[in-house]
Amino acid sequence: MHVPDGFLDAPTSVATGVVAATAVAVALRGARRELDDRTAPLAGLVATFVFAAQMINFPVGAGTSGHLMGGALAAVLVGPWTAVLCVSVVLTVQALLMADGGITAIGTNITLIGIVTVAVGWSVFVLLRRLLPKTLAVVAPAAAVAAFVSVPVAALVFTGLFAVGGNAPVDLGAVAAAMLGWHTVIGIGEAVVTGLVVASVVAARPDLVHGAAPLIAERELVTRKVDVS
Repeated sequence: MHVPDGFLDAPTSVATGVVAATAVAVALRGARRELDDRTAPLAGLVATFVFAAQMINFPVGAGTSGHLMGGALAAVLVGPWTAVLCVSVVLTVQALLMADGGITAIGTNITLIGIVTVAVGWSVFVLLRRLLPKTLAVVAPAAAVAAFVSVPVAALVFTGLFAVGGNAPVDLGAVAAAMLGWHTVIGIGEAVVTGLVVASVVAARPDLVHGAAPLIAERELVTRKVDVS
């Protein structure tokens, strides 16, 4: 889903740039509440993993490509605010040093991959965490479903941006079909990867998983009540 230079017109690119800059500024403040001495190193590892995962690209057409996004994975592991920062750093490095995504489209790419996928993925995860049994076993499946949903939603948002400010001579219906078709498939792969990674971290160090923190706290509270009684 890396958008190249010139694919969207200047007003749309500027608008998404403002959205991205605002979100990153807010995330810088929010990340202070999510990170501590234990979890800060995990944020670096998450950014590295997302960077590597996004190197696997699938051609979508008209100059665009699709790939694993990592927004939902990052949000579950290190929190949504830190996830926005991790993915934004990855996208900026890719654009500036690797020509993966246009420089003038950095704001668009951060909006789609670093904001939409994180926001949607985290929202779906939190909803499922509330509805499913309050055990650590639900963290990985909930993260997988969240990751799957986040990918086609980001594709839909891109389609909306293209409808507003698309510059490429491509039919909107063709863009929508290509984006949703490919990214539904990519979403399945992202769900599998996200579920496996989250399950592995939860099994080894559940205390480092931001999305598992409320469940751990609730489990400890129940244990204390049992001990007191």
